[in-house]
Amino acid sequence: MKPISPADVSLRFSRPVGWSRGLTVLELLVTLAVIGILAGLVLPAVGSVRESARRVQCVDHLRETGLALHSHHHSQRSLPAGWTFDPQSESAYGWAVPILPFLGQPALADRIEIERSVANERHGAVRHTSLEVLLCPSDIAEPVFTLFAEEEDSEGLHSRDDGDSGVVPAELIELPTANYVGVFGTLEPDDEIPAPVGDGTFLENRHTRFRDFTRGLSVTLVVGERTMAQVPSTWFGVDLAGEDAAARLVGSTLEGINSPLADECDFSSRHPGGANFLWGDGHVSFVTEQIDLRLYHESAKLRR
Repeated sequence: MKPISPADVSLRFSRPVGWSRGLTVLELLVTLAVIGILAGLVLPAVGSVRESARRVQCVDHLRETGLALHSHHHSQRSLPAGWTFDPQSESAYGWAVPILPFLGQPALADRIEIERSVANERHGAVRHTSLEVLLCPSDIAEPVFTLFAEEEDSEGLHSRDDGDSGVVPAELIELPTANYVGVFGTLEPDDEIPAPVGDGTFLENRHTRFRDFTRGLSVTLVVGERTMAQVPSTWFGVDLAGEDAAARLVGSTLEGINSPLADECDFSSRHPGGANFLWGDGHVSFVTEQIDLRLYHESAKLRR
């Protein structure tokens, strides 16, 4: 028998010129399955890391707000009012306006003329100024929103363009969005204007002091989060004829955090499981949705 030479082996197993082996259908399916499994494992982890970073940034924003509130109290011997009427009682300025210089916004503060209404043309640029420090990075929020008139009080109602027989309230003004609202207490602030006397920190035309916190600064909520999807809120101010006007500036501990039964005044966030809150002593903590409702209510009150 003639022995096989190396040359014969080379000829027998050599591939045609230009020919290359590709993936079979089975190999392709296995590869795609592996990629899908890896993506399923990696993407949620990436999303979780990003949310953790956004939540830390949200905490930092609230801490800055707390420092500004303490600086205001040190300077003025009181915290700002929840909202303050203009001289004509047409609009109201929110609690964040007086602390703008302590938030690094002295130039913006100088552009606000509180003797005029929020809707005054001189405030056109201010009404379109969004402040990052008052926004939660986890929320999907537009820089500005439109405040409509209360339906029962609005004038100039018009029919919908889509042929619906219903009517929509008149547009009043556009306002800059904010996610952080002051704690009014355990009552609804927007039932009427003038509002009922709240039992929390930020009240209508009234200033509170740290000495009023008889429960203790460290156990009293002063500012909390709210998503734009629940009700758009603002740092600037509102037209008093606007829909849920007071609720655009302050909130209440009514039905719980992220509750499906929530009123527009309630607190909410896009952080899974709860929301961040600023307390009277300046610390920030994450309050879970499972908090006992009685404790949640008590935490919003100034006094025992």
